[in-house]
Amino acid sequence: MTKTEKIAGLEVFSCLPARKTARPPLLFIHGAFAGGWMWTDTFMPFLAAAGYPCHALSLRGHGGSDGRDRLDWHSIADYVDDVATVVDWLGEAPVLIGHSMGGFVVQKYLERHTVPGAALVCSVPPQGLVAAQFHLLFQKPQLFMDLNSIMGGDYADTTTLREALFAGEVDEAMLAVWLGRMQSESHRAIWDMSMFNLPVLHAMNRPPMLILGAEHDVLVPAFLVQSTGHSYGLPVHIFRGMGHAVTHEREWQLVAATLRDWADQLAA
Repeated sequence: MTKTEKIAGLEVFSCLPARKTARPPLLFIHGAFAGGWMWTDTFMPFLAAAGYPCHALSLRGHGGSDGRDRLDWHSIADYVDDVATVVDWLGEAPVLIGHSMGGFVVQKYLERHTVPGAALVCSVPPQGLVAAQFHLLFQKPQLFMDLNSIMGGDYADTTTLREALFAGEVDEAMLAVWLGRMQSESHRAIWDMSMFNLPVLHAMNRPPMLILGAEHDVLVPAFLVQSTGHSYGLPVHIFRGMGHAVTHEREWQLVAATLRDWADQLAA
């Protein structure tokens, strides 16, 4: 069962194992245009059933967190502070799991903090968004324009959402729910991820890391996930037949099981 509470103005979802365990908590960090809700139906109950206390925050201005009226002023540094606030509330360092922009926030968090482990899922690479933006512009110019419209608050229909986030078969009802929950993103945060606040690799703590990507991801293509792996000297796992929203692709359990097996190795 998932419960929701406010911590210093931040919406936090929690899904705990049926029995208390000694396994470290997992803290999930969502991507752009989304909120902590993206984890609650799939990954959190799956990993809680495996014995992990699971928590997901909605970064300021997202979901049910405060700050929606100041969204465009929020920076990546602000999002890092949000993660630190929830970590302090947890009382122990969690394993961080970041999707897309959330993976970028994880990398920035590691410049000043250490954790037992960090998983980057379809994450913005340490080199930033520029290569991904140009790739999308040249490969799918109409989708690039549609996504810019969404960022400005002009929401498209589920066709745009499907093309941007999914590769396999998806349920129309689920798409409609996602469309209703998606929101604008901070332009300042997008600029930070493009060039103004990239991770400082030599300053980062290097806990055990897991780097995952998706074969048909049009937002963070697989070649950029490979670039992230190269930056950290680590192998990557690319899931075949999936798009950017691996949390809700039909075979999302494969991704969640990979996270579980990796976390089990950390716990051991």
